[in-house]
Amino acid sequence: MSSQPLAAKLAPELVEGVTRLARTLVAAARHWTLYPEDHPAVRASFERLADAIQDATNDAVFSVGITPDSLMIESLPVPPNPQVIEAAHLLHDRDLLRLTFSGTVPPDAIAKLLHMLALDRDTLRRRGGPEGVWREDGHSSISLEQIDFAQVLEDKAHHVDRRHDDVWKSIVYSIVTGQKAMDELAQQQLIAIAGDAHEIGELATAVMAYKCTADGAPMITTQAATVLAAFRHLASIVAVKAADKSDATMGNLATAASNLNPHVVMEMLQSEDDPTDAVKVVQGLSGAFDDMKVAQLLATALSHEGQASGRLAEVFNTIAPDPERKQRVLNMTRTLLSESAFGQSRQFKSIWSSMEELLISYNDAPFVSAQYRAQLEGAGARGEAIAVKDLPQEMPEWTESLGQQNVRKLSVVLIIDLLRLERNAARAAEIADDMTALAEDLLMAGDYRDAQRVAAALAEGATNAKFVAPAACRDALARLATSAAMYEAVTMLGDFDEESLVTFTEICRLVGVSVVEVLAMMLRVQERTTGRIRASDIIVGLGAPAVSRLASFIDDERMHVQAQVAELLGRIAAPEGVPLLQPLLRRSDMKVVRAAVAAMANINDPAAARAIHTVLRAVTGDQRRAVIDALVAGRDARVVPMLVRILDESEPLGKDHAVVIDTLTALKVVHTDTAVRPIGRVARRHRWFARSKNRALKNTAVDALASIGTDESRRELSEAAADGDRLLRKLARARLAQPGVGGPATKP
Repeated sequence: MSSQPLAAKLAPELVEGVTRLARTLVAAARHWTLYPEDHPAVRASFERLADAIQDATNDAVFSVGITPDSLMIESLPVPPNPQVIEAAHLLHDRDLLRLTFSGTVPPDAIAKLLHMLALDRDTLRRRGGPEGVWREDGHSSISLEQIDFAQVLEDKAHHVDRRHDDVWKSIVYSIVTGQKAMDELAQQQLIAIAGDAHEIGELATAVMAYKCTADGAPMITTQAATVLAAFRHLASIVAVKAADKSDATMGNLATAASNLNPHVVMEMLQSEDDPTDAVKVVQGLSGAFDDMKVAQLLATALSHEGQASGRLAEVFNTIAPDPERKQRVLNMTRTLLSESAFGQSRQFKSIWSSMEELLISYNDAPFVSAQYRAQLEGAGARGEAIAVKDLPQEMPEWTESLGQQNVRKLSVVLIIDLLRLERNAARAAEIADDMTALAEDLLMAGDYRDAQRVAAALAEGATNAKFVAPAACRDALARLATSAAMYEAVTMLGDFDEESLVTFTEICRLVGVSVVEVLAMMLRVQERTTGRIRASDIIVGLGAPAVSRLASFIDDERMHVQAQVAELLGRIAAPEGVPLLQPLLRRSDMKVVRAAVAAMANINDPAAARAIHTVLRAVTGDQRRAVIDALVAGRDARVVPMLVRILDESEPLGKDHAVVIDTLTALKVVHTDTAVRPIGRVARRHRWFARSKNRALKNTAVDALASIGTDESRRELSEAAADGDRLLRKLARARLAQPGVGGPATKP
């Protein structure tokens, strides 16, 4: 049964809350890992996560189930989307099955949760899993349920704990520190260990763990020497205390060695026995390796390295010098490898013959001098000697140069250069895909400067006709524009400082109008927040191409969204916005109508004037006055050309009489000299048997000219008083005779 029908049972508000929680949790966990706690990106993502948890819980109990690829609410899967899937991967990778929030979750609890999620899975498991970590340093407002490995590991854990007692630990310590003498109790346990290949392997692993650098890297040469010391202890004790078991012990040592790191085993087998030793361990190991053990060692080494090396060939030649045995072992090795991922890869068949030839007939004497060989053989020892020395003074600077931020900057430089230098279209498309992923990571990390550089390189490729894959670059920009990282960045717009805002605005310009759909989600916020204002400014900056991307928001059921879209279209003032604004002029909500009319007034295009004209014809009374009021509310002279067009295209003494009267009334409020001549032409219109309409039209036109009060309007009034029809002359002379109208003209 698909998850979609089940998911449909979840309330949309619940799904939206879980999705927001998933998105903010992933972003906060990523920022917590990459940056110090006082970094602005960490603070911002932390606050958004806290808000998302508060909205989801509403101070009650809220529980989320976790599967490898989805989140569950009350046993129902949340509809899949990238944010939910990524959050499920993050939480399941930390062995979590359920995450429950109870009541008000304080910031301290959220910080502890993020700190736990920043731990890798191995560290979590060593500390008892997420439940173990939470018991040590958790908070009661958040409870965790983890995958139960106890039943699977119960017998093994009990066996190990029972066996690894204080005597075991003292044996490990004695071998690691190079002590020769051991007490009777330790000797008895060594004899017991020598009889079990598995226990020998555990002892070898335990002593090897002490021979690593500070960052956990194994010191192969030292590990090999330490394991050999352990093997010599075992062989010597058995030779003295239980000589009849010496052959079996050597076989157990070989079995244990075959399961160790192949690099350590090769180093051991290249060592030499001390002539004074009673038991020749290296020689005994070489002889105890049967065909299957040798094949296992070769298979492990080849699958690790993916190729045969000179050192491996030397070890192979030491263990199996006989040509017939070599061929027999190689056949077994190939069979073992065929069951591994390396043996099933496409390139295995093509490289096996070269590996086989090297292992059978390896001889580098003609190519490697004795001095160079000595240098190679001493490289491991020199590296370990350097590892224990004091660090140079320049080490902090060297380490900083390898920091996350510098590595990202280097990645940006390299991948941009790769794109510019690529001449193969298919490879260029792959690089463009990688650049999209890199840009998303940079956006999520808050590194907008480097994200802008990546977007600029893609935009350069998209617009360069000589580039091999401009379409791939355009597709990459479109994916970046609608990515989860872009959504996350847009939600943070209100928190950006000035520099980040300028850089992010440039990123939006580079990715193109596809980003409008993401930015426009801020229009759903009813309050006039900083984030909404900034998103609107970015959309307006994209100009006319952004208009078509706003079409889907025109039919939004929320009136405040429609009004804000109308405001944006008015600010863009492109003729392409007229078809989108026309439906808004017929809305019942006067706030939307006023916003649409004001937007139309900003568009200097005949289509906008005709749309307003059509609306004025269709509506009456208060609704028409609301439209006129919206036109002149801002007293912006830019609406005058639209009002003039309405006058020129109307029938003032016919069906448009009321429209023209309202338009002339509007020109009393907002006017320029460009309206004088059209008003004069309207005033001279006359129609028989329409006495009341004639008087109303001429009287309103004369009042409008008098209200303008400029030299041009005074001349028009004077001409009307001199050569107009009888009614117009009478009205014009009366207005000119009034105080102030016939006086000095004022500037418009």
